[in-house]
Amino acid sequence: MLKKLLQKIGLSEKESSVYLVCLELGAQPISVIAKKIGMQRTTLYSIVEGLTKKGLGCKGEKWGMVLFSVASPENLMAYLEREKKEYSKSIEKKQQELQDLLPALLSLETRHFSKPKVRFYEGEKGVREAYEGTLKSSEPIRAYANVETMHEGLPNFFPEYYKRRRDSGVCIRAILPDNPTGIERAKEDQNEARTSKLVDHTQYSFSPEMNVYDNTVIFASWREKMAIVIESNEIADLHKKMFDLLWEKLT
Repeated sequence: MLKKLLQKIGLSEKESSVYLVCLELGAQPISVIAKKIGMQRTTLYSIVEGLTKKGLGCKGEKWGMVLFSVASPENLMAYLEREKKEYSKSIEKKQQELQDLLPALLSLETRHFSKPKVRFYEGEKGVREAYEGTLKSSEPIRAYANVETMHEGLPNFFPEYYKRRRDSGVCIRAILPDNPTGIERAKEDQNEARTSKLVDHTQYSFSPEMNVYDNTVIFASWREKMAIVIESNEIADLHKKMFDLLWEKLT
């Protein structure tokens, strides 16, 4: 049981065996430890070196003999902390290496003929994440949006999002049902970098929102708390043309 627990925190099977035996024996010559555990000295020497490098073992001299002992179990927590820091440094190094490689990798990506991508997001956190891409749009966003259901679906998200979008220099053209919330929101068009056109909510009310920008179409369902993001030049182009056709018809 103890041996398996030591293996779970990063010791090998043999290191775990040697550590447990040395806890019982205390500081002993390699020959004594080897005999107790039934292991060849040459093998034991390499394991002792491994435990020493991990900070879990040390060598000392007494009566002219070299003795080996292991650290107290209390030091195992310090060992894990060191491992955690080393792992963190390793990840940071890999992140930096990837960052350096990213421009070269992106240059290999054929954007115009790339395959369409579809991503699915669930829950409030997922829907918020889906909206992050809109802040990088290179053109005005085209949107069908029911402000009433949007604010019910993500309370406290959109007022802050409107400011972030405006500050990112991304404008939006929106078709909104003329319910009271939609009318009030349209009054803030100038402050929120938006141009709105209202439609009769008694005939053309809807719950989900759709955003179209660049090569991307987002469908967000407020009732089901999910979003679908489609990256496709062809599909985005179709929705842009349908939106523009309707936009021109509206007064």
